[in-house]
Amino acid sequence: MPAAVLVRVSGEFDLVVAQDVQESLEKAGDGDAFVVADLSDVTFIDCRGLGALVRAHVTLCGRLTLYEPDLSRQVRAAGLMRRRLGWYWSRIVAAVAAFGLVSVAFAVLGDSWWQLAVAAALAVVVAQFGFLGHDAAHRQIFASARWNEWSARVMSGVFAGLSYGWWIHKHNRHRGAPNQEGRDPDIAPGVLALTPSVAQARIGPAGWLVRRQGWFFVPLLLLEGVNLHVAGLRALSGGRQLKHRGLEAALVAARLGGYVAVVFLVLSPGRAVAFLGVQLGLFGVLLGGAFAPNHTGMPVVPRDMKVDFLRRQVLMSRNIHGGPFTDLAMGGLNYQIEHHLFPSMPRPNLRRAQPIVRAFCAEHGVAYTQASLLGSSAIVVRYLNAVGLRFREPFVCPLVQQFRA
Repeated sequence: MPAAVLVRVSGEFDLVVAQDVQESLEKAGDGDAFVVADLSDVTFIDCRGLGALVRAHVTLCGRLTLYEPDLSRQVRAAGLMRRRLGWYWSRIVAAVAAFGLVSVAFAVLGDSWWQLAVAAALAVVVAQFGFLGHDAAHRQIFASARWNEWSARVMSGVFAGLSYGWWIHKHNRHRGAPNQEGRDPDIAPGVLALTPSVAQARIGPAGWLVRRQGWFFVPLLLLEGVNLHVAGLRALSGGRQLKHRGLEAALVAARLGGYVAVVFLVLSPGRAVAFLGVQLGLFGVLLGGAFAPNHTGMPVVPRDMKVDFLRRQVLMSRNIHGGPFTDLAMGGLNYQIEHHLFPSMPRPNLRRAQPIVRAFCAEHGVAYTQASLLGSSAIVVRYLNAVGLRFREPFVCPLVQQFRA
């Protein structure tokens, strides 16, 4: 069976197509695509009304595989895939207003140590723009793919200083193969070793660090903001093909360069460095803290392991339970399981989808994992230390347990 690509059309429908169609689809603008192992892996997919894309697929591949399972029907029957324009517009307006207020406060306070409070507020506001850009990139906000794409590009680039093109390419690869070695870029070798095979290759000072990496996890989050900016700039200046690279590079460079210039023009050098340190550090903690607890410490599977779509998304993800504050602080990513199953579901509907998904998983014997934010952070630290100490099996894998049962 050939490799395949799962393509999300207008943020609502999925289509399984052969690998050789991926590039043509991405060039045609249906770039929300990610690789799956093969056609037999793909289940729990709802496809309707695909029009020209279906005809193109049938012409190129000679077949079309469609699924409409109970879970998808239940979610759609509950109206949870409907747009929430009022909710999103209120958040966008509030975020823009907050950005304006922070800018006014910065101008009024001048060269003062009180600016560190402004830096913290700015980090919170910029993180919210990051979450809104994430939602638009997943086509949760508007019915139009173009509106979503450009909204994501503006909110990410102009307000948050992040590269939309770099992020969507990386994130789609992760979403198609979460916690799968050799395919998920989020567990690729980096500062932290997230798999035993990576940890085993670390020797010398790197080996010393990796054996204690769990304790460095929270301090490293302080650098995540800088890492996100640098990774985006590198992608925009590198050889990877990105849509609207020139415009996006100009937006991100103007945002970051103008921001640093204004900070040093208004503040003395020492205060300017402190301001940037507080803003970038807290920004990194907010974004990194929203993403890291969702998959770290969950099963990591080998590259060639075949897992169906439902288990691929549920068993490798962890929800973070909490109230409205947790929803706001994590941008809805605390409902990671529901988000992975229905990435175009509007953020405010994820909480309502949770009991439906959890009951469906219980009915089909699929382990559904959730923890508190503090509890998940402790799990992450323990897992990182266990991997760093080169334990071959640092956790009991629910995936293995399920298939052994």
